[in-house]
Amino acid sequence: MSKRNMQQDDPLDDFNAREITLDGITKVVHVAGTGPGVIVMTEMPGISPHVARFSRWVRDAGFTVYMPSLFGRDGAVASEEEGMAVLKRACVSAEFRAFAANESSPVTVWLRALARLAHQECGGPGVGAIGMCFTGNFALTMMLEPAMLAPVLSQPSLPFNDPAGLEIAPDELIEVQRRLERDNLTVMAYRFQGDRFCTAQRFAAYSKALGDRFVARVLPDSAASRETPPFFEKVVACPHSVVTAHLIDEAGQPTVAARDEILSFFRHRLAV
Repeated sequence: MSKRNMQQDDPLDDFNAREITLDGITKVVHVAGTGPGVIVMTEMPGISPHVARFSRWVRDAGFTVYMPSLFGRDGAVASEEEGMAVLKRACVSAEFRAFAANESSPVTVWLRALARLAHQECGGPGVGAIGMCFTGNFALTMMLEPAMLAPVLSQPSLPFNDPAGLEIAPDELIEVQRRLERDNLTVMAYRFQGDRFCTAQRFAAYSKALGDRFVARVLPDSAASRETPPFFEKVVACPHSVVTAHLIDEAGQPTVAARDEILSFFRHRLAV
């Protein structure tokens, strides 16, 4: 994969922008690659060049990437002001539950349908998914879809107002627990030690709920890149985005090791 400037808007010209209608709701989904399907759900404030770069790594590892547009301007390097506007709109959107523990965001129903579609289109044993930040927990709720085999939670940050809260309805959590045990599956999860939005309390709550089915990776704050876009520098203002904005793209870096472990997890579960 050729190097791209992470500080410039990404045209996403190597993805096919498809309008996909599921359950009567239409969203743009950027699709690229061949092989089993993997759904990459963007972090705030939208599909940035860093998110697109991660999707290309997934594509180049032998997967078909489905990258749905959930908020923000696709491909944009958002300013602090634009990023805050996107965040505020998402927080009051009916699709998301930004401040509600023990509830699942309604958009996860659509994302589960996308997982079914990806499996139908790509074949293989099933699909994988990764959520980040605002979407971080969505891959767990998506385990209610039988086609989902490889869930990754990267710095899951909702609900914002409860550091130990889980953004999933209790009955759905029970079903996910049963599924993980029945099918011998695991959930991979990543955060930085000093992340203010995805806290140690949240990982402890996941661990309590899922037991050894929850595999946590906590990276030292020193592993985070200090060269970040304006929204991350001014608004996030802490080590946060493990495989995107705070990843240091150099051999031997802990964030690169995390990325490679995620790709290996997808290969193992999806038999690439």
